[in-house]
Amino acid sequence: MEYNWADEADFAVTICDLEGVVIYRNRRSADTFSKYGELMGRSLKDCHSQASWDKIVQMMKRGESNTYSVEKGGIKKVIHQTPLLQDGNVSGMIEISVITPDDMKHFKRD
Repeated sequence: MEYNWADEADFAVTICDLEGVVIYRNRRSADTFSKYGELMGRSLKDCHSQASWDKIVQMMKRGESNTYSVEKGGIKKVIHQTPLLQDGNVSGMIEISVITPDDMKHFKRD
């Protein structure tokens, strides 16, 4: 599989297989999570709390997505985790992390 579209995106993309082993990360992901060292081929379990890891495992088992916002070091982000699908079957998890500006606009369009 090729995921070249994300290589130079201005948001972090990290993909793991069903065991939680990182099989892809773009440049922004490598920069964002550099404190963990090289993650390719390593388990996401190494950089998540047990509660977070348990949630990731359950999402992959159930094929569920999870979206939330977080602030760390004064930087706000929206995190979206969603199943990686191959032929309709869950084969891992995709995490997209987008930095959001303090003055981010919100539009309600009904």
